[in-house]
Amino acid sequence: MKKLILLPILLATTVITAAPAQADNMSLRICEYVQANDKSRLRAFLKQNKLKIRNIYDGLECNGDNLLIFAAKSQALEVGEFIIGKLPSKTVKPEIENLAKHSAHLAEEAKER
Repeated sequence: MKKLILLPILLATTVITAAPAQADNMSLRICEYVQANDKSRLRAFLKQNKLKIRNIYDGLECNGDNLLIFAAKSQALEVGEFIIGKLPSKTVKPEIENLAKHSAHLAEEAKER
């Protein structure tokens, strides 16, 4: 009887601890693709994992910055333009000042959005 109760608890514990580790790995890969300015790999990774930039943007940080500022600091212009295009304008607008500090090009893209 104890074995029947213990087994589901053990399985539930491993599933619960595996989910955050997978999320950390996914966020790390997204940050790596942004830093490398690899738009095609980023798009493929997002599509493969059925993710959208607008859904993960608020919860994802790379080196303490949001995804857009991290792209600007990394001089990842192609990926930065991609991110700006995928985010709603009300999300991009407050970031224009911070973008201008790191990348004039991305700040202009954000203003046009």
